[in-house]
Amino acid sequence: MTQKPSLLIVDDDALIVETLGMLLGDDFKISSAPTRQAAIEVVRALPDPPELALVDLGLPPAPHRPEEGFALIADLLAHAPEMRIIVLSGQSDVSSARRARTLGALEFVAKPAEPALLKRILTQALRTESHGRMQSIVGDSPVIAGLRSRILQYADTPFPVLIQGESGAGKERVAEQLHATSRRRKEPFLTINCAAIAPTLIEAALFGHTRGAFTGAAAPRSGYFEEASEGSLLLDEIGELPLDLQPKLLRVLENGEFQRVGETRPQFSNTRVLAATNRDLAAEVRAGRFRADLYHRLSVFTLHVPPLRDMGNDRLVLLQHFRDHFSRQTGNPPFEMTDAATARWLSYDFPGNVRELKNICIRLQTKFPGGVVTDILLEDELDRRNPNIASQPREERRGLADQKGGVTQAMRQLEQSPDFSLDAALREQERMFIEAALRLANGNISQAARHLGINRTTLYNRMDTLGLPRSAQSSTLDS
Repeated sequence: MTQKPSLLIVDDDALIVETLGMLLGDDFKISSAPTRQAAIEVVRALPDPPELALVDLGLPPAPHRPEEGFALIADLLAHAPEMRIIVLSGQSDVSSARRARTLGALEFVAKPAEPALLKRILTQALRTESHGRMQSIVGDSPVIAGLRSRILQYADTPFPVLIQGESGAGKERVAEQLHATSRRRKEPFLTINCAAIAPTLIEAALFGHTRGAFTGAAAPRSGYFEEASEGSLLLDEIGELPLDLQPKLLRVLENGEFQRVGETRPQFSNTRVLAATNRDLAAEVRAGRFRADLYHRLSVFTLHVPPLRDMGNDRLVLLQHFRDHFSRQTGNPPFEMTDAATARWLSYDFPGNVRELKNICIRLQTKFPGGVVTDILLEDELDRRNPNIASQPREERRGLADQKGGVTQAMRQLEQSPDFSLDAALREQERMFIEAALRLANGNISQAARHLGINRTTLYNRMDTLGLPRSAQSSTLDS
């Protein structure tokens, strides 16, 4: 008997959840949650992440605003990058749809929706997105050529590699390529997302545990380091690893030794460790949120995955790659673009990087198989709300002016503004950076505070002083 695909429904309306369960239960194995926090707990509790998620944007504690739903999309993809997310929401304005897609949602469906339409979209998502691992690094730009060269150079070293880059840039693909190019390619390649597992359980997940080591440990179980054996283990979102666990990871990296939870006998691993993060770990070390010795051990070799906006015409190469791939999968002829649409494609920054580009290709191939996409049709798929500040490195976001032009610009402003007030200017700068940090963090106060290099309490105080409303994102996930 074929196993049903798994579907997570996130909606705070119990009647809608019950109705969807009745309509879709014959075709999907359904789990549900009423809030963002509960949804993450459901994903963590399941043995495997759901293949699909049907998410409402308006969730508590602010059900009339989309921010909580936006944050949930990012959270779900951080826990399970291959999850296909469909937004089903009454907040169906164009900007919300674009924002959801930029964050990684595959499609946006307005409430109320016909059951047949929902089934068709969910089935199509499974068929078009279920493509397995694509291990090749696609692109012809100099930055991609340099990345390929360094992958070949580092592939067979036994030392860790730290892979850094923005969300959606393809860090896991780089890790896969490192493994596939190495002598370990016939051995296991495993991935554990350090943000996806509760802090109290991550040690057992990494190192295994004995029977009775903790509540629920009914039988002994090996961890990722044992399962990976002579292969490679990717520690994704390594910046989320709890501080108290970092010395134990450092010990494995230094001499291969670890202990199962509840056991004193040492175990040994020859697994090659790869680590990935979208954080600036050096800044995390300076802020006391990451151990310096572990950082230096992980970053023996470092690979920087470039953002899509720095890859020039590779945006067209990736367009053709994903378009042709999904055309072959669906059996439909590929779409074409007008010259104006192609120019618009090349001028777009893709704040969601390759993940966003891939999802746009999936939607275009689904909507216009064998057709022609104009710049007007393409514009409906793009998110133009993200400010340029969102794509700058963290150090640039924290600076109030660049060293080359900042003084000249300040002199010009002083000359042209006889009533200039330094206090007012600094308050405006502070407001701008706080709002930018909140937008980058989708309203999550703790993440915004990390962007700004301050603690959460300080950020709350400054927001109150400036008269900024406290974000609805400061839910229990921040605590």
